[in-house]
Formats: sequence, structure tokens, C-alpha cells
Amino acid sequence: MDVAEWIAVDWGTSNLRAWGIASDGNVTFSRSSDRGMGKLGREDYPGVLAGLLEGVDPSSGDVVICGMAGARQGWIEAPYLDAPADLAGLIFSAVRPEMSDSALQPRILPGVCLKAPGAEDVMRGEETQLLGLSALVPGFSGLVIMPGTHSKWATLSGTRVERFTTVMTGELFEVLKTHSVLRHSLQGELDGPGRDEGFDAGLSMGLDAPERLTATLFKVRAGSLLSGRGPDWCAGFLSGLLIGAEIGGQRDWIAGAEVPLIGSTGLCALYARALSRIGIAGRVVDATDATIAGLKTARKALA
Repeated sequence: MDVAEWIAVDWGTSNLRAWGIASDGNVTFSRSSDRGMGKLGREDYPGVLAGLLEGVDPSSGDVVICGMAGARQGWIEAPYLDAPADLAGLIFSAVRPEMSDSALQPRILPGVCLKAPGAEDVMRGEETQLLGLSALVPGFSGLVIMPGTHSKWATLSGTRVERFTTVMTGELFEVLKTHSVLRHSLQGELDGPGRDEGFDAGLSMGLDAPERLTATLFKVRAGSLLSGRGPDWCAGFLSGLLIGAEIGGQRDWIAGAEVPLIGSTGLCALYARALSRIGIAGRVVDATDATIAGLKTARKALA
């Protein structure tokens, strides 16, 4: 039997992850499932959580959950906190869904929103990673970039998130690769030796002229038709162009010499490469480490 004082949970759109946390803060076990929010009806959540944690003995019964379980279409809505917001108090705005016939006592953390007209935005899950960053890098103040399907740019001061914005770079890459005319140039091996060269070429164009993104995208197709560019080069070019345009378009947010990057190691490495082109160092922070640290910091506020 797995034993822990309490359980930390990240419930995403496509997957579910849980970690047992001991009284000293160490992780005692981890479990995962593909039963993300996107695959569940509201009535499914208690059974899925109980099934994932079958055989677990959390001495306190506490389960602290971040992510999409608190979305409007999730288990139970955890209303957004308005930014600017102090993330140190996330746990005090958590909602508590019922789990009948179970010793588990789940709490779902809220997300954060911006309501200013013209700047409306939301995050759910990333706020916990930002709180985790404040624990991993005490005293940090400045810009944080969180690459992903929907990249987040956030200004953090200690545990306080001042502002943030969402950039749909990852989703745009997938949509263009799969559903646009560019898909004809992206058939075959996309991770070949030409990808790095293509990435650098696209990155330069995106950084230098982010406002010309829509006029530059078709060069993926034209390059394969007229210059014999392979699918690996084209994939790299498209990735570099989109990341470059994201950073180029948001350059006024960058004020420091180092920017924490929270996400997968591979994707963060691409953003670090892009930032280095404009003289900024990227500090890669593993997304799982930030999530666990954020959940631990949130629960600690109850002590």
C-alpha cells in the first residue's frame, strides 16, 4: 500500500497525475492516468479519482487538485481569482466537491483571470506552477514564460501575479500542420537534419518582423515547391517562425536579463534558443517540479 500524508493532483485536459506527499514534503509515489477532463462527464470524477488512488492511505485524507477539474465543464467550477492576485492564498478560494463513501477530501484550486476590457484572459493550472516557481526561486520578480499549446506570459512578483497573456503558438502549429495548405509540405520525417536550419531561418523572420507573420507563413509551402525544402526543414521553419513571432510580438514584456521558462524540457530549450538571439537568458524549470511545488505551497498555507 502506498502511504502519504496527503495527495497532490494535477488534472489536465488530456491526463491526470497524482503524487503522494509525506509530512516532510517528499514525494512518496506518483500515479497517472489518461482520464483527463476532456474525456469525462461531471459524474465521472469521483470514481476516476478513487480508482487512481486505490490502495493509497493518505493519513489526512486531503487531496489538493489544480487544473481543469475546476473548469466550468469539469468536476465543479472553482471561480477565477481576479488578477492582480496573491497566489499565496489560492487554497482559501478552493472548492470542495463531495466524495460520498470515501475518506478522500478533495479541494480544487481556482484559476486566475483578467477582466479588463480588451485584455480579458484566463489561466487554470498555470497559476499553481507560478506559485511553485515562487517557492523554487524565492524572491523572484519579473517575466515568466510558460511554453505550451497555449503559452502564458506572466509578470510575477514573489507570489503575486500582476498580469498575464495567452499566446496560442502551440495550437497554431498543430492546426497549420494538420489542416492548412501547409500540411502538404509537412508530410514525412519532420525531425530530420534539416529541422535546425529551418528553425533558425524561421526564428529570424519571426523575431525581426512579427507583424508580418501571416505574410510569412506561406513561405513554408513555397520553400518546398521552389527550393526543394524537405518536411524537416519546413517543420523547423514553421516552429521557429511562430516562436519568433510570439517573442518578437511580446518583446515589450521583457525587462530582465533572465526569464524562467516553465514547461517541457524540449520546448523550453527552443524558447531559450530564441531568447538568446535577443540577448536574454532562459532558465528552464521543469513543469512537473513547478506543479508539485505549487501544490505543496498552496496546502502549506493551511498550517
